[in-house]
Order: sequence, then structure tokens, then C-alpha cells
Amino acid sequence: MRFIACFQSPCRHGAAFPPFSPLRRALARGLVLPFTLAAPAAEAARPMITDDARIVDEKSCQIESWTKKGRDGSESWALPACNFTGNLELAAGAVQVRDTVGGRTTDLALQGKTLFRPLAPNDWGVGLVAGVLHHPQSDAGGRDWYAYVPASVSFRDDRFVLHGNLGWLREQKVGAHRLTWGVGSETQLGGRSWLIAETFGQNQGRPSYQMGLRHWIVPDRLQVDATVGDRFGGDDRERWFSIGLRWLSLPFLP
Repeated sequence: MRFIACFQSPCRHGAAFPPFSPLRRALARGLVLPFTLAAPAAEAARPMITDDARIVDEKSCQIESWTKKGRDGSESWALPACNFTGNLELAAGAVQVRDTVGGRTTDLALQGKTLFRPLAPNDWGVGLVAGVLHHPQSDAGGRDWYAYVPASVSFRDDRFVLHGNLGWLREQKVGAHRLTWGVGSETQLGGRSWLIAETFGQNQGRPSYQMGLRHWIVPDRLQVDATVGDRFGGDDRERWFSIGLRWLSLPFLP
């Protein structure tokens, strides 16, 4: 699952949200697309926002954690996910958001993902994702619901993979329904390193983009990544940097 915070207040395309709620402001601006929890290979896992047509291996789990910092605040994420049945990946996690004056809030996320056609090398895949974001510490509380379809196409034995997302987001606080989208690619630079590039947004407002590197410290088990992102036509206040760590287990669930 990948959430990008809105490091600006008030958000340009939403209401002036209460202080210390960057995640809710992000939803209004469209910098948020749900997180991806994928299988080991050339997957659209951390740090990509655009999801792929893969899930974590059957009877296995993974933990993704990362920190993202912008000029007006930072986020720290922890997102575990497991596949108990073979074609249903369940994820639950939390994010702590801090602003520059010391305010902080914690939001919760729950998501399910299934595949209609798993992605294979030199082939294509498609799935369905649905989830909810809960804001227990915001003034109005509430939940934001979302769903989207991830599709992926593999080229050159997975050395280049293209991903596309199309989805829906309902932000409870303002009662808004929005179209979400994302397009991203992964290019293998070497045996363990990948270049990622993507753009994503909503049906209103300017889209955002992100570029970065991903590297396997232990192949298919332990991964690190770093990215830089911004909004098209934005200024320094909208730029962000992130660094993350991802661990995948061997099958162990009953």
C-alpha cells in the first residue's frame, strides 16, 4: 500500500482541513493511491504508488516500512500483509504523520487484494483491490473507502514491467467521489537493482510523479529503496523524499 501525503495546507483542490491531518488533505488532492503488496520478482512494491497484478506468495507474509519527508512534514509507515488462501492478500497497517510544529496523528489502513489473472513473464495480469482508511484522531473521525483495478504487462522476461491503475475513492469528510489513476514502469538495471518511474493523480488537479531506485540486499527476501517525487507544475513545498525497507518471508502459515 502506498500513500503519498499532501505536504501543504490547505490543499489546493480540497477543503481547508484541520491542522495535523496531512493524510486527509492528501486524499482530497489525489496524491494518495492504495498500497501494493506484491510477490518477489520485478513487482510494483515499495516505493511505487501504482499497484501491480501480483500478490504476496501463498502462505507467506511481508512487512513494508518507510519514512517520507517533505518540506511541511513527514510520515512513518508500517504495513504487514499475508496471503492465507492463495488468492487473497490481506494487509493492515498504520501511519504516523508529523508536521513541522510538532503535531502528530495516526491513521489506520485495511485492504484486500485478489487476482483475476496473475502476471507472468512476457504476459499480462489484472486484479481487484478494495480497502478503507480510518482517521480516529481527526476532528470528524470517519473512514475513506476506495477500490481500483491494477493491470500489468511484462516484457523481456520481467526486465521491463508496465503497470496501470484505475479506481474510485470516496472521502467521507467532504462527501466527494473521485476517479483515481496511475501509470508506472520498472526497468531492471542489474541483477539486483531496478529503476522505477510513475505518474498518478485524480480526475481533478495536476498529477504527481515519482522516480527512484530499488535494490535487493538479499534476493527475494530483503529490499531497500529511495525515491524523490513532486507534483507537475509544483514548487519546493510539494516535493518529497522517501527511504524504505521491505522484508518477505518464506511460506510458514498453516
